[in-house]
Amino acid sequence: MKTPVFIVEEELIRRNCEILASVKERTGCKVLLALKGFALWPMFPMIGNYLDGVCASSPWEARLGREMFGKEVHAYAAAYTDADYAELLTLCDEIDFNSFNQFKKFQALERGNTKLGLRINPNCSTQPAEHAIYDPCAPKSRLGIRKKDFELQSLEGISGLHFHTLCEQNSDDLATTLQAVEEQFGELLPQMEWVNFGGGHHITRDDYDLDLLCKLINDFKAKYNVQVILEPGEAVALHAGVLVSTVLDVIDNDGAIAILDVSCTCHMPDVLEMPYRPEIDGGALPNEKNHTYRLAGLSCLAGDVIGDYSFDEPLKAGDQLVFRDMAHYSMVKTTFFNGIQHPDLAIRRNGELDVIRRFDYQDYKNRLA
Repeated sequence: MKTPVFIVEEELIRRNCEILASVKERTGCKVLLALKGFALWPMFPMIGNYLDGVCASSPWEARLGREMFGKEVHAYAAAYTDADYAELLTLCDEIDFNSFNQFKKFQALERGNTKLGLRINPNCSTQPAEHAIYDPCAPKSRLGIRKKDFELQSLEGISGLHFHTLCEQNSDDLATTLQAVEEQFGELLPQMEWVNFGGGHHITRDDYDLDLLCKLINDFKAKYNVQVILEPGEAVALHAGVLVSTVLDVIDNDGAIAILDVSCTCHMPDVLEMPYRPEIDGGALPNEKNHTYRLAGLSCLAGDVIGDYSFDEPLKAGDQLVFRDMAHYSMVKTTFFNGIQHPDLAIRRNGELDVIRRFDYQDYKNRLA
């Protein structure tokens, strides 16, 4: 096939959605798709059969959710401009604030039926050290309001609280976080209509403890009489898509280096940001198999290196490599750096591959003027 191309498997997305729907059925919670993690809108009609809506971080995401998902739209951002907030009021069922400053600035505006909430920071870090960049409870975090900052503040007009502390974690870390939330904000919880447990729940992972998650939700609802909201992004698309690439050249510089038609910095930036090592069909750790290569992109960035892998057979120009689990975050974070060919977007349905978008020069040119 023509590469590079992202391929999303519809049936695997459906499987993930069925698991999320089972949590809804067992608990009565609401489950929203976090668009920051997966925003392939041609799949929204199918996903909408299982989930309650979307959560957005900007007016553009909220508009996409309102126009293409057609169910509830919730929004949170670290701060809103006047124009962004005005637009969000026309799109959202709920808007959450990151500070009392912003809440006070906008609370007097006519909002119709839009509910308002506050994001709290329970100061409870459960992230491993290597995920510090994803820890909203790290020292000097800009995300969420601490308990001490609630002193002497009026909650009139606030109908719910929102926390988000997890990243690719199991429900035991949610249990730890909930304990901190109750210890610090317990007296506020009975005043609320809803509490948003945020995202980062790896609910569709094979070893995820669904029973514990459902117990935590049901116990919390019974204790505080609130609606519980979850907003997974990665869990919706986990293990449901790949990025297919082609080897363009193989060179040697104190070891074999394969240059691919995909770029780490352009097409899979989390490999550099997180960082992490993506899995490849047929690939193994260095020297585990007979032939070891450093896989690298074709951009001018010296650090455009995906990692070192070994294979049973030598790589040669024209070979195709399949990077696993590339449906979440990779597609929404791609760039046109260096004007490198953007991967096609495709959905596999019933064994048939449907290429839904092919990018060209005009897409690159129109970003700049």
